[in-house]
Amino acid sequence: MHIDYTVQIWKEDSQFIAHAMPLDIMSSGLTPEAARIALDEAVHLFLVTAADIGTLDEILQEVGYKFQDGKWISPQWVAIEKHSVTVGV
Repeated sequence: MHIDYTVQIWKEDSQFIAHAMPLDIMSSGLTPEAARIALDEAVHLFLVTAADIGTLDEILQEVGYKFQDGKWISPQWVAIEKHSVTVGV
C-alpha cells in the first residue's frame, strides 16, 4: 500500500521538528534530514500498527483521505501559510 503525506519542518531551539500532515504525526532531529528520516519511520510504524489492529481505513478516512480506484488519495493542500496576530494583553 502506498500512502502520500505532506511534511512541514520547522526549527525549535537546536531541534528540527517534522510534522506529517494530515496524519498528525511528529518527530525531530538535529538536522532537517534527520527529522525527515525519523518522521518517515514514525509514519511507517504508525500505519503498520493501524493496519495490524484493523483501524487503518478508519484512521485515513477520519483525516481526510479518500479511497478511489483501489488506492488512498491524500487531501489536496491549497496552502501552507505563516500568519501572525497582535494580542493586546
